[in-house]
Parts: sequence; structure tokens; C-alpha cells
Amino acid sequence: MIVRFHIDPIGQGQYEYRVSYEGEALYGDAGLGSIEECIVAATEGLGSDAVAAEVAYNGVVSGTYPLASLALMSAQIADHALQTTTAIEEARQ
Repeated sequence: MIVRFHIDPIGQGQYEYRVSYEGEALYGDAGLGSIEECIVAATEGLGSDAVAAEVAYNGVVSGTYPLASLALMSAQIADHALQTTTAIEEARQ
């Protein structure tokens, strides 16, 4: 199964995440200190039936990543999510 990580800013330097599958919320947490921390926490909670995750930051999906990539490249994936969302928000203005 391919899940989606929904990551959103909730305040000064604080983030929350929710993990969903086919629109159904599975789990989540709030008060984490970075996008990367959200990715790591979301990945750690996945069961063995998950093979990949779509990463969405502030409503913008930046990519779909296999579990091994999420675990090994969480910092790069977090940077890519932020850059993708920033570019799209700038284009909308």
C-alpha cells in the first residue's frame, strides 16, 4: 500500500503530520520541530504492508518515495518538499 504523509506548519517552528491511506486517517502527531522529524516519525509508525509514501507539505505533494528512501534520505526529502511547496506558492502569486 502507498500511504500519504500530510505535513503542515502549526506555529513558530512547529509542525504536525497525519498519515492516511485512501483518504482515511491512520495516525499522526503534532508539535514536532521540523519537516524531517515529521517524516521520520511518520515512517516509524508504518506497518509492514506499506511499501511507499507520498509526501505532502502544506497541501502540495512533492513526490512518492519507497520506504528505504524515506528512512535513508529524510533530510533531502524534507528539503525537496519545502522547495516544491515554496515554488508553487510563489507561482500562484
